[in-house]
Amino acid sequence: MATKLKSSEVKLWRLCNFWQSNSNTPNTTQTSSSSTQQLHQNHHSYRSNYDSIQQGISVPRSKPTVSSVARSLLPAKRRLRLDPPNHLYFPDEPGKQVRSAVRIKNTSKSHVAFKFQTTAPKSCYMRPPGGILAPGESIVATVFKFMEQPENNEKMQDLKRKVKFKIMSLKVKEGTEYAPELFDEQRDQVNVERVLRAIFLDPDRPSSALEKLKRQLAEADAAVEIRKKPAADSGPKVVGEGLVINEWKERREKYLAQQQGEAIDPSI
Repeated sequence: MATKLKSSEVKLWRLCNFWQSNSNTPNTTQTSSSSTQQLHQNHHSYRSNYDSIQQGISVPRSKPTVSSVARSLLPAKRRLRLDPPNHLYFPDEPGKQVRSAVRIKNTSKSHVAFKFQTTAPKSCYMRPPGGILAPGESIVATVFKFMEQPENNEKMQDLKRKVKFKIMSLKVKEGTEYAPELFDEQRDQVNVERVLRAIFLDPDRPSSALEKLKRQLAEADAAVEIRKKPAADSGPKVVGEGLVINEWKERREKYLAQQQGEAIDPSI
């Protein structure tokens, strides 16, 4: 009798072990069902986010990292130094074309392209509108503006307050030729250096800003005149296949030709 009880107990324990092993083994049907349900949930979540974007509703995104937050908080490193730094000063002379000036200096260690933009492109233009500065190089840019006649003084003052100028910069390689398209092709590398607001000065009232403007305009005009002059010869001329003719020999040949009665080409 004791042997039979032990045998039945053994069978019972085997049955319990079998039941436990089956309960721990994942059910294929249940797994497939849960996977299908997860796919439906993902699709529903994606569809909800898409609908929210289409409706202009903000969708929560993953939390930004510490480094990305730090980069967004740090201001972009300036490549240019402007003088004046925040404003462009114009003489307030209605019905005339007036000028302002700003000195732009490259304070970085690389070549930098700069470009102007304005909120009043119909009445303003810049000379030069853009360019490339070597490290440490500076230029005085001139800004021209046509001053409209004040039909309505209040409206005119409002238009004056809205006149602004934006100066952008872009790091470029040495030898790059300036083109406005550079700022479109490398848009993610462009820095907005400053947004300058136009200030209109009474030309009959002396001020330090007006005197400084006159000095900068005179410097800009002098630089334009220098650029107009042809470059002076810095050495002997090289003609043909490496033949060097200095000034003395050229004059001697002209003198001998005149003595022999030969015609001289005036372009020589």
